[in-house]
Amino acid sequence: MMRSGNPALNKKTFENLTNTSGGVMTLDGTVNKTAISLGLLMLAAYYTYANAIIDYIFIGFIGGFVVALVTIFKKEWSPITVPIYAVLEGLALGGISKIFADAYYPGIVTQSIMLTVGIFFTLLLAYKSKLIKPTENFKLGVTAATGGIALFYLISMLFNVFGGSPSPLLDPSVGGFWGIGFSLFVVVIASLNLVMDFDFIEEAAESGAPKYMEWYGAFGLLVTLVWLYLEILRLLAKLNGRD
Repeated sequence: MMRSGNPALNKKTFENLTNTSGGVMTLDGTVNKTAISLGLLMLAAYYTYANAIIDYIFIGFIGGFVVALVTIFKKEWSPITVPIYAVLEGLALGGISKIFADAYYPGIVTQSIMLTVGIFFTLLLAYKSKLIKPTENFKLGVTAATGGIALFYLISMLFNVFGGSPSPLLDPSVGGFWGIGFSLFVVVIASLNLVMDFDFIEEAAESGAPKYMEWYGAFGLLVTLVWLYLEILRLLAKLNGRD
């Protein structure tokens, strides 16, 4: 049974799909669409980072959220919406990266990118070589942990909206034991979601999903990679600020 902690990839993702083009999803096609999406994201991120355009953070994340919802509910539009999503997320990530680089140290962005890329390819190799097998218990555990983290983030956000103090666990400037430990845990869970994404995409390709689902698979990976990058950025900031 297909299961994933990624909101874009769950057991209902590949239900009731219509194939109007006649083509079917392939792993090579998904890899190509993922590369294109990441390229667009990085170009947009470089633009806002290099020009220190902080104002695009809000536009990028809100716009990206709206486009993500459209993509999830209108999967056949993925060839159009996913590149737009990649650009919007890139605009936001570039601004956030600039803030972190100025607040902590310039190398934090390069280190975060390298760690994200390194984790991605390490887990991809481990998955392809069967060193990591996403069993049902594995999927259930990662999904539950991901849901718990999302719930904690939501509660913290609502608490802040209504005048509460931000949680020290989420504050990148607080480098205490619990804050660093929490960020390490989140990075591990985000990384394990990549394994589930790989498995999900492979199963979808083997089941003959429509061609446009290659873009949707790329979208799912992009969601996880953006989350992983942001959490690594937060973790490195905490490590830099520890006593």
